[in-house]
Amino acid sequence: MPKQAGKLKGGIFIMNQKRQAKETVEQAEEQPEQVKDPLADLLSQAQNAYTAYIQAQREVAKGYKQREEQTEQVYKEAEQKANNACNATTEKALGSREKAEQQAEELSNKAREKANEVYQANVRQALDARNEAIDQAWKARKENTEKDWKIFQGEQGEPK
Repeated sequence: MPKQAGKLKGGIFIMNQKRQAKETVEQAEEQPEQVKDPLADLLSQAQNAYTAYIQAQREVAKGYKQREEQTEQVYKEAEQKANNACNATTEKALGSREKAEQQAEELSNKAREKANEVYQANVRQALDARNEAIDQAWKARKENTEKDWKIFQGEQGEPK
């Protein structure tokens, strides 16, 4: 039995060696996976950095877009305020113009009435002066005519 035991022991030993060799080969095959490749790490870091850069670029673009929209909104509000102020000023100016035109029309009417009154007064005065002149001329004519008739009649009635 001792021989068989030795054989057994030897068979186990060989089996152990085979198993160890197999494990060593498996470990050797696994080692390339476990060994870190510095180039792969650098490539991975570069990829991560590039991804972060692209993400940051998107965020910056998003920020610029938001700023552009805010600036556009501020511009539109300023434009609306300017339009409102312009409209209000234009309406006020229109009201002022209409009021000035109305006042000018009233003054023009008053001036026209005054001019008409002065005209009428001047016409009356001219007519009165004319009538007075005509009356005086008529009286003078009448007196002269009467004088002339008296002289004419007196000369005819008196012998010479």
